[in-house]
Amino acid sequence: MRKSKVELTEGEWAIMRAVWKNEPCAAPTVQEALQQTRNWSYSTVRTIMDRMVAKGLLRGEKVRHLTLYRAAVTNSQAQQGEVLYALKNAFNGALNPMVECLLDAKGISAAGLDELEELIRKKRKGVKS
Repeated sequence: MRKSKVELTEGEWAIMRAVWKNEPCAAPTVQEALQQTRNWSYSTVRTIMDRMVAKGLLRGEKVRHLTLYRAAVTNSQAQQGEVLYALKNAFNGALNPMVECLLDAKGISAAGLDELEELIRKKRKGVKS
């Protein structure tokens, strides 16, 4: 799966977090992990997980009568997909307004600004004109 195409629903995020924490794992393990926040039946969890396999988000491996699931995408890929989705939809693809919005909404310390400036310097060195 290409990084830019990773877009998860709220429910898929919940399942991915449980899988990342417990993999390899079966649907009952995920259902149990989500019991406190979601009141999903086993069949609901299994259906969503099977759909996530079809979408390329999870991999399923049959072991006798049990399917073990593993993540097919990393947390970083999912985060990047979420950010790119917001950039495309909320900011019409414009990065600067998005960064300004995040800085305004979240607030940032002088040390945080220094870290961002260092990241920008490193990126600038790696970019060919």
